[in-house]
Amino acid sequence: MGKDLSGAVFSNEDRIRYRRKVRRCLDVLALMLDRGEEPEDGPSGPVTFDSDSRMTGLEIELNLMDADAEPAMRNAEILANLADPTFQTELGQFNLELNARPRMICGDGFADYEQDLLESLGRADDRAGKSDATIVLIGSLPTLTPDHLVLANLSANERYRALNDQIVGARGEQFSVDIRGVERLQTANDSIAPEAACTSVQFHMQVPPDRFAAYWNASQAVAAIQVAIGANSPYLHGRQLWAETRIALFEQATDTRPDELKAQGVRPRVWFGERWITSVFDLFEENVRYFPPLLPILDDEDPVAVLEQGGVPHLGELRLHNGTVYRWNRPVYDVMNGRPHLRVENRVLPAGPTVVDMLANAAFYFGLTRQLAEEERPVWSRLTFAAAEDNFHAAARRGMETTIHWPGTGESPVTDLVRDVLLSKAHQGLAKFGVHARHRDRLLGIIDDRCRTGRNGATWQTEAVWHAEHHRGLDRYAALHDMLLRYSAHQRTNEPVHTWPID
Repeated sequence: MGKDLSGAVFSNEDRIRYRRKVRRCLDVLALMLDRGEEPEDGPSGPVTFDSDSRMTGLEIELNLMDADAEPAMRNAEILANLADPTFQTELGQFNLELNARPRMICGDGFADYEQDLLESLGRADDRAGKSDATIVLIGSLPTLTPDHLVLANLSANERYRALNDQIVGARGEQFSVDIRGVERLQTANDSIAPEAACTSVQFHMQVPPDRFAAYWNASQAVAAIQVAIGANSPYLHGRQLWAETRIALFEQATDTRPDELKAQGVRPRVWFGERWITSVFDLFEENVRYFPPLLPILDDEDPVAVLEQGGVPHLGELRLHNGTVYRWNRPVYDVMNGRPHLRVENRVLPAGPTVVDMLANAAFYFGLTRQLAEEERPVWSRLTFAAAEDNFHAAARRGMETTIHWPGTGESPVTDLVRDVLLSKAHQGLAKFGVHARHRDRLLGIIDDRCRTGRNGATWQTEAVWHAEHHRGLDRYAALHDMLLRYSAHQRTNEPVHTWPID
């Protein structure tokens, strides 16, 4: 959402015109997909999707804390000092987002990512230090309290206020959160501010249109595995909840449906989905059919005219609407260098604990998804969609201790499934990308060691807090602050989390 929405007020007529324009964009996308297999016949011929590039991308949402491990509401000041377009605001004033430059992962691509991310985060942390703040890569800042997650602490950008107003208006009542995990949390809020507690890393993978369904289905199938071994959000408001509490919080804190609409089966905007797909069009069409527009902002582009004239339509309304449906694996239509392309945006994982941990997660996701998507007998033909969704929420609750239902193995501990079956597939997939063997071995070795030790970010956090409470006599409040300060120090070493000491 890059539009300036300052002072935006939407009328019923705006919504009607926007809905019509979105459907017009959807029709044009259908035409483009239908023509995608046609040969190019000169400058006036059909514009084809970029089907050859295997470009990838990473977006990382960041937290800001002060010297006492409290959230630091200083993102505007830090961004002004940083003056780097790869960083931008996120929902809360204690959040930033880093958009890494897209690149291929063949050869030394992962090493390029690592150097780029470390240098970018180092610059940002230096500027944050001048504002008495520190950058933290974590799924949910464990020292947040309800007093931090209020409307006044949303970032100054008007698009967040506009989005808040529309979601609150659609809901018509307070947002209730009830998460039952190791402990229980019940709270309510009158804004979308609690969403700022959910900081993630998003992986983008460009795929050919005719293979999109296979890659999306594979991404859905492995989402539970990713969450189980990458969980890093066990605390919220002082309570130990799920291994990846961010999943439950995001689903509940932005739910636009009152109880009556839930009972009628209306789909939630934070959505795992409900079926395997046969085309990327299935997802865009579902988004238009099931979800009313939140931000009815109209572009001047006539997508039909652009397409008829041999141009590439940007489909602004469809893309904006798509961005307000929060699928855990989201379809993305974009235009780069005059050519349209499609991406899977994988949104299931938390940020952190370190750059190398996130790149290990990326390598596992990219490699495993490609291998599964290209197998002759696809995993989703042997796994029900309901089982994939059950796996996903079980993994968010239990993390490394999850038992996963998987074709060919039945019910398996996730760590055994990864080590015995899935890591070899991830190696094969990365080899197909052309990733150099030393990077495959290093990054997937981190995943293997994480499973061998049973330690990811969530388990390190909970073990560190337990140690502080039971061996050092700290209360929960002090233990969380102590843990976060130690977490921040370990993060800067860029050593993977399974190697971090507890005491």
